[in-house]
Amino acid sequence: MIRDERIPADELRRIDEEIRSNWSTGDDVDFEDAVAYHESLPDSKRFADVLESADKPLLQPRAGVPRLDDQIELLEYLHREGQADLLPTTIDSYTRDNEYEKAQQGLEKARETGDDTLNGFPAVNHGVDGCRELIDSIDAPIEVRHGTPDARLLAAITFAGGFQSFEGGPISYNIPYTKRHGLEETIEKWQFVDRLAGAYTERGVRINREPFGPLTGTLVPPSIAIAIMIVEGQLAATQGVRSITLGYGQVGNVVQDVAALNALKKLGNEYLPDEVVVTTVFHEWMGGFPPDEARANGVIGLGGMTAAIAQPDKVITKSPQEFQGVPTKEANSAGLRTTRQVIDMAIEQKIDIDGIAEEQDLIERETRCLMDTIFEHGDGDVVQGTIEAFDSGALDVPFAPSDSAKGAVLPARDDDGRVRIFEWADLEMDDDIKEIHKARLSRRADTEGRKQSFRMVADDVDAISDGKLIGRPQSTGDV
Repeated sequence: MIRDERIPADELRRIDEEIRSNWSTGDDVDFEDAVAYHESLPDSKRFADVLESADKPLLQPRAGVPRLDDQIELLEYLHREGQADLLPTTIDSYTRDNEYEKAQQGLEKARETGDDTLNGFPAVNHGVDGCRELIDSIDAPIEVRHGTPDARLLAAITFAGGFQSFEGGPISYNIPYTKRHGLEETIEKWQFVDRLAGAYTERGVRINREPFGPLTGTLVPPSIAIAIMIVEGQLAATQGVRSITLGYGQVGNVVQDVAALNALKKLGNEYLPDEVVVTTVFHEWMGGFPPDEARANGVIGLGGMTAAIAQPDKVITKSPQEFQGVPTKEANSAGLRTTRQVIDMAIEQKIDIDGIAEEQDLIERETRCLMDTIFEHGDGDVVQGTIEAFDSGALDVPFAPSDSAKGAVLPARDDDGRVRIFEWADLEMDDDIKEIHKARLSRRADTEGRKQSFRMVADDVDAISDGKLIGRPQSTGDV
C-alpha cells in the first residue's frame, strides 16, 4: 500500500536504473553531469526563476513536431513572432504510451520524408544530446508538456537534457487520459518523477512542476479542479519539489474564472508547505472552438481579458485554428499576440466586477469540503485518501474516461453561465452548497421555460463551439 512518503535515496537509484534500461538513450543519463549542465545555463533559461519573478502574466503556447531542427525552428518562430515568454515542447502520443519503438519508427520516417509523421517531439528518442541541443538553441525557458501516465523515463531524459519544467501529475494525467492505468499505479510512478525533480532541486536546480489543471477540459467545476491541483501539489512537495505551478482551465464566465484563479492561489499557499513557491497558470478555453477563426479569436480575447483581471503567473494560449486540430505556426503565433494585446490593454485598468468575492467564497468552501473528505478517507494520508475518495465517488471528475473515476458527476451552466453541478452522484459536499447549485440551475430552467435535465448538460458542452456561452434552447422543440 503506497502512502504519501518520500522515496528513499536507494530506492530512487534502483528505480532510475530500471526505467533507464527501457530504451537505449537511457544509458546517456548521468545525474552529476546533468547538474553541471543545468548550472551552466544562463538565467534567461531558468524556468522557475523567470516564472516566479515576472511582474505580469507570461504567455506560453503548445507546440511539438518530430524532427529536432523543425522543433528548434518552430520554437524560434513562436518566441520571435509570437512573442512567447515561455516555450513548450509537446511530446508525441507514442511516447505518452511508452511505445518508444513506434516513436522511433515515426521519427525515422519524418527524417526521410520531411513530413510531421508524429504529433509531437519524441524526446526519449532524441535523447539527452538532442534535448540539450534544443535547450542550447533557444534563449527562453522551455517546458515539457505531454499527457503520460508513466512519465518516468521521459522525466529522466528531459531533466538530464536541460528542461527545467515538467507538466502533469498522477491524477491529472490519469483521469482525463487513460483507461489502462489505475490511480494507485500512476501515483506510485509519479512519486518517482517528483522525487527526481526533488533530487535536482536539492542540488540547486529548481525543477518546476505543473499539474494539468483543465482535467477533462469540459465544464469542470472549479472546486474539483482546485482540489486535485492541491493534492498533486502536496504529493510533489513531499518528494522535495519546491516550485509548483497550479493550473486552472477557463470555463468562460469571467466572474467565476477570476474567482477560481484567486481561490487557487490562496488555497495553494494555504495547503502547500511554506518552502514551496506557488504560482498559477490559466489555460484558455479547452473545449470545442468555433470553426470560424474570427469567432475563435473572440474566445481567445475573452481568455486574455480574464487573465488581465485575475493576473495568473502564466497563461497557456490557444490559436484561432483550434477547430482544425494542430495549428500552423502562424496561427499559433497569432493566438499569442491576440492574448498579449488584450492583456496589455486591460491590465493597467482598474476593472471592478460585482460577485467575484461571493463566488470565490463559494469555491473555497466547496474545495475545503473535498479536501476534508480526502483527508478523512485516508486518515490524514493524501495518497490513500485520494484513491479511496475516487473509489467511493466522494471525489469525481465529469466526463472522465478513466476507470479510476466514477464520472457520475454532471455539470451544467446556471443563468449567468457559471458552471454548477446538476448531478452530484456521491460527490462529498455540504447540503447547503448543494442547495445553492440547485437554486441557480432552477433559475436558469425558469428563464428557459424547461425542466432541469441532462439536455442542459449536453447543450452546454457544445455551446461555445456554436458561438454562445450557455446552451439555451433555440425553439420550443429543444426543451
